[in-house]
Amino acid sequence: MKKALIALSFLIAGGILWYLFIYPYDYLVTMEAKANRGTVNQIIKLWHTSLDDSQIEAGEDLEKIRQTLHFGDSTHIYDWRISAVSDSVSRIKVYVRDSAYSFRNKIKVPFYDTDFEKGTRKSLSNFADLLANHIDKIRVRVEGEAELDSVFYAYVHNKTTQFGKAGGMMRDFPLLDPFLVNNGVELDGKPFIEILNWDMGKDSLEFNFCYPIVRNDSLPRHPDLKYGYRKPVKAIKAIYNGNYITSDRAWYALLDYAEKNDIEVTGLPIEVFYNNPNIGVDEISWKAEVFMPLKE
Repeated sequence: MKKALIALSFLIAGGILWYLFIYPYDYLVTMEAKANRGTVNQIIKLWHTSLDDSQIEAGEDLEKIRQTLHFGDSTHIYDWRISAVSDSVSRIKVYVRDSAYSFRNKIKVPFYDTDFEKGTRKSLSNFADLLANHIDKIRVRVEGEAELDSVFYAYVHNKTTQFGKAGGMMRDFPLLDPFLVNNGVELDGKPFIEILNWDMGKDSLEFNFCYPIVRNDSLPRHPDLKYGYRKPVKAIKAIYNGNYITSDRAWYALLDYAEKNDIEVTGLPIEVFYNNPNIGVDEISWKAEVFMPLKE
């Protein structure tokens, strides 16, 4: 009995020492969201832009983000870990540490509801509200394998961020619709974009904004306008409803679907748009078909 008590005492003492001097965090917040990992990743980055005096470190791994937030004389480190619970639910864990007062926090947190804990909960509550509001305004449904028909099209090349994608499309739209129509070109389908390069670490894009047209022998010329042809493309398909600024949420859903079903894809989506954002329709009614091409 005495040996058991001694062993237990050593275990407890060892646990306390590990917690105080080795465990790297002071506080853990856990939540779940009805969204895929990519959507959560993007909303963390969007939330970060609303914070003053803060830095963020994020790479191509959607599941890991580190934030550094400054509050007066305190510097808080938020280490985010995002994991998939199911196809439509993610678990979010935020490991928080105060770089200047970590030891003091570790002593107080088990016994008191400290200002550090209250401030952390308030901060992350603001994030949770932003995420929930975003989830309410979008819908993504993966439909499985599909095929895009061949098409001849006019296009404008663009480089921007993921968040700036829709802004780039709006800027170039007058060149693709009024200019073509005013020069006698017959439009032949819905506008679309084809992603040429997607840097997931930097959230940057290179893409063509395209309009299907009927080919003829007297197509108009413009320094920013080019023409192209796409062969039929096999892909997996999703339907996205919501503001086109965030239609990339469907890209992440398709990547998750491909990973789960061992489907090799290019990682370069194609989006077909069915609504004109300038017409006053509720955003949740906007529709885009999103295709993730299969590797040949």
